[in-house]
Amino acid sequence: MTRPRILVVGAGFAGVECVRRLERRLGPDEADVTLVTPFSYQLYLPLLPQVASGVLTPQSIALSLRRSRKYRTRIIPGGAIGVDLKAKVCVIRTITDQTVNEPYDYLVLAPGSVTRTFDIPGLTDHAFGMKTLAEAAYIRDHVISQLDLADASQDPAERASRLQFVVVGGGYAGTETAACLQRLTHSAVKRYPRLDPRLIKWHLIDIAPKLMPELGDKLGRSAMEVLQRRGIEVSLGVSIEKAGPEEVTFTDGRVIPTRTLIWTAGVVASPLIATLGAETVRGRLAVTAEMSLPGHDGVFALGDAAAVPDVAKGLGNVCPPTAQHAMRQGRKVADNVIATLRGQSMEPYIHKDLGLVVDLGGKDAVSKPLGIELHGLPAQAVARGYHWSALRTNVAKTRVLTNWVLNAVAGDDFVRTGFQARKPAKLKDFEYTDAYMTPEQVREYVEGSGRGVS
Repeated sequence: MTRPRILVVGAGFAGVECVRRLERRLGPDEADVTLVTPFSYQLYLPLLPQVASGVLTPQSIALSLRRSRKYRTRIIPGGAIGVDLKAKVCVIRTITDQTVNEPYDYLVLAPGSVTRTFDIPGLTDHAFGMKTLAEAAYIRDHVISQLDLADASQDPAERASRLQFVVVGGGYAGTETAACLQRLTHSAVKRYPRLDPRLIKWHLIDIAPKLMPELGDKLGRSAMEVLQRRGIEVSLGVSIEKAGPEEVTFTDGRVIPTRTLIWTAGVVASPLIATLGAETVRGRLAVTAEMSLPGHDGVFALGDAAAVPDVAKGLGNVCPPTAQHAMRQGRKVADNVIATLRGQSMEPYIHKDLGLVVDLGGKDAVSKPLGIELHGLPAQAVARGYHWSALRTNVAKTRVLTNWVLNAVAGDDFVRTGFQARKPAKLKDFEYTDAYMTPEQVREYVEGSGRGVS
């Protein structure tokens, strides 16, 4: 008899924690585990702004999936672009653009999320995202190159536009990105004696009336004060009307000459979820408290792509798409897959939120651990302590800690790695959201390939 096939889609916090738990708790002959991911590393997303600002190296937050000698999961290098629940087949596009079918007996969907965009003229053509390691590294190169080009320019208008930067999104990602990159330009401009530091202007805008409302009014004001003290212009109730290669128009009528538009205005569930034809809640797959998909035995979903009921908060609440929930959901869903495999009963996911941390760079941060409001150095200690402890491997912890210490002592050399010599890479170039199939295309492909029978 063949062993049951467990297919896990996605190597984010949820997917990796699920795979690690399965490997530890399943016998070697009990099941075969396969992981679908474009990259053989887990990305620690909350620290991306520190990569963009040069505090951390890219490698320090990319945790290898192949480092353990006991690792026995088969990795398929690619992305899932469709699922046929009836035939129990996942359609995968590999990194070489081949399309293959992968049959399964148990399916764990943790494909994560993609950047949420709107139908704003020029947005995807001219904005940068902050969702992948490549985007963070690219943005660092781009920002430093704007200083280089402004320094070399003889045109005052060009110089002014290259030294203005716009970040859209007043959530955690946008606020941390603006704060960290402003520190980068503030420190770097000292190496450019021909540039007037007063020309460097950072804008942070959000359509919401408050900055990071989840933190509460007091901490939200503390974060706002830190940004304004650094000279970042924060505009709330404002968004982008249109974007061009050399200017951005706000919805309040202002036209900002800029060559840098960074879009961090939220995320939505992976387009893979739409290929299932199943019920969703605001785009996230509707699942039970055990994270199983109703009506489909052996199918589970979790993380950013699933509306997992938040049992700790009560009826009607769903878990927010945060790392602390995704990691714990990954372990619980692995337990439930094993329970199903062994004919045992599943358990619901229950976790009380531990709080929130926002690292604004340097000595500045705001944190709310277990409901306790902190700002300044105590908040920074909590924020970095939380991130450091959440890193999965001792190697990653050592690299991150070393980077923090080195940056604090020696500063930055503001070196570009050469991305700007390549073609521009904007929002549309990184997330491949046009690669996914419709439910009808999935069904037609699976039936036509003749490999839909598991």
